[in-house]
Amino acid sequence: MEKDYEKRNIEILDELKKDLDGVKTSNDLVLVKAKYLGKEGIVTLLSKKMKDIEPEKRGSIGKIINDIRTNVTTLIEEKDNYIKEELLKKKLNDEKIDITLPSKKLRRGSMHPFNRITEEIEDLFVSMGYDVLSGPELETDEYCFQRLNIPLGHPVRDTQDSFYVDVDHLLRTQTSSVQARCMEANVEKSPIRMICPGKTYRRDDDATHSHQFGQFEGLVIDKDVTLANLKGTLEVMAKTLLGEKTKVRFRPSFFPFTEPSVEVDVSCFKCGGKGCSLCKNTGWIELLGAGMVHPNVLRSNGYDPEKYKGFAFGTGIDRLAMMKYNIPDIRLMYTNDIRFLKQFDRKELK
Repeated sequence: MEKDYEKRNIEILDELKKDLDGVKTSNDLVLVKAKYLGKEGIVTLLSKKMKDIEPEKRGSIGKIINDIRTNVTTLIEEKDNYIKEELLKKKLNDEKIDITLPSKKLRRGSMHPFNRITEEIEDLFVSMGYDVLSGPELETDEYCFQRLNIPLGHPVRDTQDSFYVDVDHLLRTQTSSVQARCMEANVEKSPIRMICPGKTYRRDDDATHSHQFGQFEGLVIDKDVTLANLKGTLEVMAKTLLGEKTKVRFRPSFFPFTEPSVEVDVSCFKCGGKGCSLCKNTGWIELLGAGMVHPNVLRSNGYDPEKYKGFAFGTGIDRLAMMKYNIPDIRLMYTNDIRFLKQFDRKELK
């Protein structure tokens, strides 16, 4: 019986070699492998017949069958390696690169105007001794409104303006919430000079407003802070960011968290203050809101308004970028159009 299986071993290997000669691709090899080693393969069926062999002969017959399986597996693996090597050679030959050919011009990206103006703002205020802080975008009603002297029923709280997550949490409508957190963390420990650039969210969506926009606010608290300090700070900011010829004017206004409050305008960057369609022939464009920190805000955040004074100001980062780079539609800043971004390459701006 052993001789029969040895003879079968030779027959199987001869048959396999003929089959492998006709194999050209990996898919062909899969079929051959299934023929010999699959569930109903030739070698597999030999193994299944072991149960019918007399016990005293199973050892010698089993060794022959194992040799058959080993030889078949080795031949199939050799063919597999050969196919892979040939495929790699063909790929290397077909995909070779002629390094003498001229290269294609790569389109280099450029910094987004939002990031560019943010960096300029941060660099300016850091040079003036301010800290750059950040805070959570998902804010509580307490820090977003209550600590900023915004009472219940105020229009700012209207659900038409704010994105509420639940009764007490909302996406912050202004970065002033970071000011409240900063005051709470530094109660009468040291003077505060900080700005907080970041994202804010309101229910707007048109050419000059977006439901998500960048905002930065500044806060100074010390024992001898005046409106004159605020005026000087904002004049330096406007001239640095928008040009030395920029003029600044203050108009009385009202904000719940400042008293007195002012609206700050700058001379129109397009007409230089002469009057045009952009500034509606007034020569001025509104830039930001500001004022002296309201005593109620100081008090609610742990400061004694009899000892400490402060000023605060805030504006949209997108708005500043639109003014600085003459961008007509805020929505352009949230597209991925490389033609728009190309305008803000450092070389293009020189």
